[in-house]
Amino acid sequence: MPLVAIEEHWMLPELTSALKAVSHPDESLLFNERGDLGRRLEDLDANRIATMDAQGIDLAVLALTPPGTQALPAEEAIALSRLANDTAAEAARTHPTRFSSLSTMPLSSPRHVAAELERAAQQGHVGTMVYGRTGDRFLDDPAYDDFFAAAAGLGQPVFIHPQIPSDALRAAAYRGFDPTTELGLATFGWGWHVEAATAALRLILRGTFDRHPDLQIVLGHWGELLPFWLDRADSLARLAGLRRSVSDYIRTNVFLTTSGMLNPALLQHALTVTTVDRLIFSTDYPFQQPTRAEIDTFFEHFATDADRHKVRSANAAALFGVDPLTP
Repeated sequence: MPLVAIEEHWMLPELTSALKAVSHPDESLLFNERGDLGRRLEDLDANRIATMDAQGIDLAVLALTPPGTQALPAEEAIALSRLANDTAAEAARTHPTRFSSLSTMPLSSPRHVAAELERAAQQGHVGTMVYGRTGDRFLDDPAYDDFFAAAAGLGQPVFIHPQIPSDALRAAAYRGFDPTTELGLATFGWGWHVEAATAALRLILRGTFDRHPDLQIVLGHWGELLPFWLDRADSLARLAGLRRSVSDYIRTNVFLTTSGMLNPALLQHALTVTTVDRLIFSTDYPFQQPTRAEIDTFFEHFATDADRHKVRSANAAALFGVDPLTP
């Protein structure tokens, strides 16, 4: 039974240099440099494939690691998004049975995003990864509606990845500790996931899926907290004038990934708010590196082989058009 993992991160050295050169670098870049993570992120060849083999992963869907290109000025974001997309596409062409890829979008230049999405799709990218905010502009801003229209029309799923909260929000909600605790609280410990959940919820409340019913988005980390608060979030639907409940949009337009969080309790809760057809496996490599034994144990918690097959590969194959068995 094949295994597909999406949200398997990589990094472009030129992008790292550009992000470090801005006046206020994203502090989460520090996470890319711990231990051997820098080497692992930049490797799109034999060592990464060896790790996949050890884990039992047949196909990895590569995705650029945070913070992407959205923190850069428009011209630089356009150039480095194109370079990143060219690089990932080349890796997939070099190893067609092992790699596929999500594209990177220059969201700091909204008018160029749809065209780059189309170019990336022509290169073979099977979806795209974005972040919920670019400067002060939210992902649901009308400036991005052409992007979502293009994604829906091209059948390109949009993965909304966590990002560090804005400076203003960090000052209001995440300060008051030592620097290391502050950064952890604002990122992997809490803030990242609230940011991504809020971005997805805002898209729903903005009516994005009413305008583009074929649009599909992906949330990592079991839905970035959102599936655990739907009883409350549903009460927003009437206020926003939505046609359906927030829960209903989650069941029809949102896929959830495991992101290396192989806790059966999270699986069971996810199955109370959506169906097994909406769950996709990922390890969040290299930040999470579950072993083959841990992965196998996780899949023992599925009720049937049919459900197991869906989450291991069939759902990803249907959503992204990938086939781990076809060279």
